[in-house]
Amino acid sequence: MTWPRALRDVLRSGLSIEETRLEPLLALRAAVGVALLVGPALWLGSPAYAASAALGAFSAGGATFQRAWRPRKVIALGAGAGLALSTLAGYLAAGHLVTFLPLVALWSFGAGLAWAVGSTAGIVAATTVGSMLVTITLPTSAGRALEHAGIIALGGVVQAVLILLFPIRRWGAHRDALADALAAVADYARRLRHDPLAGFDPEPLMTARDAAAVTPSQARTRPVALHGPRGVAERMVPAIAALADPDIGAPAEGPGRDRARELLDAAAEVLDAAARSIRRGTPVEVPPRASELLREGPEHKVLEGPARQAAERLRELLGQALEIAECGNARTGTPVRHGGARVEFLERPTMFRLVPVVARAVRRELRRDSPVFRHAVRLAAVATLGYLIAAQLPLGHGYWAPIASVMVMRPDFHRTYARAVARLAGTLVGVALATGAVEALGPDARLFGALAVVSAGLSYTLIRTGYAYSQCFAAAYVVFLLGMGGQAWEQTVPERMTLTLLGGALAMLAYAVFPAWETPRLRERLADWLAADGRHAAAVLRHFAEPTADRRADMRSAQLASRRARAAWQEAYDRAQQEPVRPRGLTAQEAKAAQEALEGFDRAATLMESRVPHDDNPSTPEVEELAEALESDTEQAAAAMRERRDPDWARVEKALRTWEEAGGRNPALRSEADLQKHALENLATAVSRTPLERDVGSLREDQRVWEAVEAQGNGSEPAHRGG
Repeated sequence: MTWPRALRDVLRSGLSIEETRLEPLLALRAAVGVALLVGPALWLGSPAYAASAALGAFSAGGATFQRAWRPRKVIALGAGAGLALSTLAGYLAAGHLVTFLPLVALWSFGAGLAWAVGSTAGIVAATTVGSMLVTITLPTSAGRALEHAGIIALGGVVQAVLILLFPIRRWGAHRDALADALAAVADYARRLRHDPLAGFDPEPLMTARDAAAVTPSQARTRPVALHGPRGVAERMVPAIAALADPDIGAPAEGPGRDRARELLDAAAEVLDAAARSIRRGTPVEVPPRASELLREGPEHKVLEGPARQAAERLRELLGQALEIAECGNARTGTPVRHGGARVEFLERPTMFRLVPVVARAVRRELRRDSPVFRHAVRLAAVATLGYLIAAQLPLGHGYWAPIASVMVMRPDFHRTYARAVARLAGTLVGVALATGAVEALGPDARLFGALAVVSAGLSYTLIRTGYAYSQCFAAAYVVFLLGMGGQAWEQTVPERMTLTLLGGALAMLAYAVFPAWETPRLRERLADWLAADGRHAAAVLRHFAEPTADRRADMRSAQLASRRARAAWQEAYDRAQQEPVRPRGLTAQEAKAAQEALEGFDRAATLMESRVPHDDNPSTPEVEELAEALESDTEQAAAAMRERRDPDWARVEKALRTWEEAGGRNPALRSEADLQKHALENLATAVSRTPLERDVGSLREDQRVWEAVEAQGNGSEPAHRGG
């Protein structure tokens, strides 16, 4: 993608409105938390104390809107504690630049590394840098600094208490994640009715699994409906795929295919009903037609062999999903007790046990080629440089420049630039509106305090509809706070606009100078996905060779690793599509062909999983050699791809010939193995090109992009050239 096109996409993305469900009650509760601190602080204390209280309550409330699976009150308390600590540390070092600047750099570097834990940790950590830069201007002594830190921490406590006293849609994010997973499987069933070879994106199931991990205290209060449907949905995907597949499932045409389409449609309706029930916490309402189709009857005789087995397995799993949903959402449902050791759940570490987990995650990112490490370096450099530049300008409130930089910077190019555009646009509009209100209403600290609370509530309400629109009211919130302190708009508005522009420009320049492009890493990500897929396919075959509980656990572990590798590839590929970087190693067409090949490989493994034998059932020992060959060849092929060599499948071909000569007893399994071999051959075709061919292909792709851009500018279709 060229720079002009990338910047146009950035502008469009930064100002776009995301269609999401508004949560006004959550916004109202968070705004009340701000009011409960700003009002008394203004009445009993001073505007400076009110500003500290507003900062703590507003930032802690905003942190609870980030997507996280821990209780919101824990997030609020953590944000408040981090803000208070950064405020106190900043004041203690603020006497001299020689002590304060290194602290800002070190703190910003740590905030950047927090992205190793997740986006929520990274965003909350960035707000602590802003707190350090702002609140050191408020206290006048160490004792006052401690008081301000306490007031800021109190903001987190107040938000946590409000969440505890007025719970709104408890477990709502977890319900949404599980419902989205069931809805994704329903959508997959519908797509298979029309395209029996359609692929399935496991991301909703991965999100639901992440949401299912709970601490022991959470496990005691988790609703019954959130306990089992995810596992049922996991097992349903292979059954649906096997039923629709024309090679091992229902025939391509005829009554069997018609019956399979009816079952897939009924399964989709049942899954949608279960998803609605879990999302809303209401009883399940299944359409009568779907219930009739899923009952055992003479119509099922048109399906034979593996197709009949897949249909029976699908009906069994759908019945389990409905039973769990009905039990969990019934008015008289009894909660599941978690007192005994027999109850198993995905465990999430508590806050204290999280420390070594965070340390390991950060240690993994301490390398020069890590996007998180490069983001941390950029953040530290920009925060320090922005503070120094702003201090030399004849403007007050110089902290706005580094704050603007810190709050918009992200580990990737597109989000950094899009947020910079959104922050500037939102700040312009918000400051203009709030300044007009300040001028019209005149100096009134209490009125401005009330308007600040209203602005905070509107910012919370729009926080998920687009950064620009939330930032508009956040900017107005700051203007009202400054007006509450008696500062004239002539002293603040031009300063903030200039310094916000400076901070955004520094953030964008920093990424251009010290980027972390994903485009050159695509080949590495693809190799990781291939190796993980090979281990997963080998684990499935080994379970056929020796059906035991340990082999089943290995298969599940390998499947999760394969999904993580696929998600990493998809994230890198999506980012690379938005980067103004010439393709290196893989062109866009090659990357797309390779992705389709590996998706076909995944699909073959999914079909195998639909028929894995139960533990201690009769085995298929002849596939052990194929499992070893698949794991070995894919591992070697991944290494070859990283070194830009052509992959080779010699051991896989030999194992398949041996299996054929031995007369394998499982023709369906052999058919799926052939599908895997075909997918590997497609992958080799996609990535096996000589360096000259690759360079020529890259140049041609660049030429096509330029032609498309010129055609859009001229309002015509791009010309197609031969050769």
